[in-house]
Amino acid sequence: MAANIWKGSISFGLLNIPVTLHTAQQDKDIHFSMLDGKDMSRIKYQKISANTGKEVPYDRIVKGFEYESGQYVIMEPEDFEKANVKAAKTIDIEDFVLLEEIDTLLFEKPYYLVPQKGAEKGYMLLREALERTKKVAIAKIVIRVKQHLAMVMPRGDYLVLEILRFAHQVKDVSEVDYLEDIKTDVKFSQRELKMAEDLIKGMTSKWSPNKYKDTYYEDLMKLIDLKVKKGKGYAVKEPSGEVRERAATNVVDLLPLLQKSIAATQKSKSSKSTGTKRRVHH
Repeated sequence: MAANIWKGSISFGLLNIPVTLHTAQQDKDIHFSMLDGKDMSRIKYQKISANTGKEVPYDRIVKGFEYESGQYVIMEPEDFEKANVKAAKTIDIEDFVLLEEIDTLLFEKPYYLVPQKGAEKGYMLLREALERTKKVAIAKIVIRVKQHLAMVMPRGDYLVLEILRFAHQVKDVSEVDYLEDIKTDVKFSQRELKMAEDLIKGMTSKWSPNKYKDTYYEDLMKLIDLKVKKGKGYAVKEPSGEVRERAATNVVDLLPLLQKSIAATQKSKSSKSTGTKRRVHH
C-alpha cells in the first residue's frame, strides 16, 4: 500500500475508527528543473543565514513565531501536537448534511481514508450508514500543523475525505466587485436566447470525467519525447529526498458505543429544547 500522509481516528459519537489518509490526486503536472545553461548542472535552492551568509543545515532549522518586531518564540515539533492532542489525531465529525447543500466553491482536495487493522467493522459501518442515509459527514482535521474543514463521504467501498475551504476563505458574490466596470445590463432578443438554449441542449450529455483529456500536457510530452529521441538529453544528478510519517491511535467496540452516542445526542437535544422553553416563559 502507498505511504499514508496522516494517521489517526474518525471520531463518530463515542466510536473511534483508526484510519490512514492517502492522496486521491494523481500528479500529472510537467515538472521542470532549473539548470545552468553553461554546464547543465542543477541549480539548488539553499537556505542561507541572513547573519552569516552561509547555508544552514536542515537539522538546525527551527520554526519561530514573531510575536513582536524582531522578537520570536521557538516552536518545537512536539509543541504542535501538545496544542491540542485530540485535534491533531482525530477526524472529529460535527454534523451530517446532504451533499447537495454544500457549495462546490468550498471543495479543495480529495483523499482516500483506509481503516487500520482491526478497524474494518467501524469503517464499513460508517460507510454503509452514510450510503443509506444519503448524507455526508462534516468534520475537522489537522494536517501539517493546520486545521482544515473536511467532508467525509462514501465512494464505492471507500470513505473519501474532501478538504473544504472555510466559508471565510471564499468570497461571496456580495463581497466582490469584479463586474463594477463591466456593462451587465446588455440587451439580447428572445430569438438569441432561444438559440443559445437550443445550442446548450444540443451539446448536453451525461457527465463522464474520463472523456476530457489534458491535450496541452499530451502535446508537450510529445515534444519532450521528440527531443529525447533526437539525442538532446543531458545527464543531471538528482538530489536524494526524505520521507516522514506520523504515529497513530487504536480503539473499538460498536453496539454499546452507538447506543450511548444516540442517548447522549437525544439528551443534548432534550436539554436544549427545555432551555428554549424556559427562556420563552420569561
